[in-house]
Amino acid sequence: MGTVSKALTLLTYFNHGRLEIGLSDLTRLSGMNKATVYRLMSELQEAGFVEQVEGARSYRLGPQVLRLAALREASVPILSASRRVLRELSEDTGETTHLSLLQGEQLASLSHAYSSRNATKVMMEDAEVLTFHGTASGLAVLAYSEPSFVDAVLAAPLTARTPQTQTDPAAIRAEIAEVRRTGLAQSIGGFEAEVHSHAVPIFGPDRAVLGALAVAAPTSRMTPDQKRTIPPALRAAGLSLTERIGGACPPEFPTDIAA
Repeated sequence: MGTVSKALTLLTYFNHGRLEIGLSDLTRLSGMNKATVYRLMSELQEAGFVEQVEGARSYRLGPQVLRLAALREASVPILSASRRVLRELSEDTGETTHLSLLQGEQLASLSHAYSSRNATKVMMEDAEVLTFHGTASGLAVLAYSEPSFVDAVLAAPLTARTPQTQTDPAAIRAEIAEVRRTGLAQSIGGFEAEVHSHAVPIFGPDRAVLGALAVAAPTSRMTPDQKRTIPPALRAAGLSLTERIGGACPPEFPTDIAA
């Protein structure tokens, strides 16, 4: 891993649960030595990508990150385009909907919407890092990723977040093959217990997969009616979002499956 890659990797450890991180924690999370982490963070701080919290020795994301995020949204307005799609899909299904995007070698949630139809709902956090092997969104992305990327993901340690998390690479490859056949991924309790998720991939202008659109519901509410309602609504929403951001599905993506 080069110097730039190491520095950018340090930024990925910030999330809603870790808005501020100290040097010792960054060292532990990254596995790098403390001197290297300090040097990289100092360079990131000088460039404005991180800043030290006043009166503390911890770091937080700096203004340069916000500037780049605004430029990204201006060039590919996926966040603004997704809000209406997420809201309408949530209203149609009565469940939580969320969009996740590939960010380097990670898949992170970008935006979500809740339905007012049910008091009990699956809760989401924006910027939460999702596993590829344990989520419907991750499986949807893997199904249309380059084989080398899939190989790298499945060669890494696969953590079981719940007793239902699938960690056998061969079984995961079989799930990926099914997603490629149907264009729809499912996960039952793989990332969060008692949650049944469906997801479809989202594609960019170059027909490469960018992320996934998903519907997450409590397993107790996944009735036969919901199993019939969610897939077609989700497929239509996924195609709509891909179109809204100027994307196009690859030729092998199935767009004519009714259920």
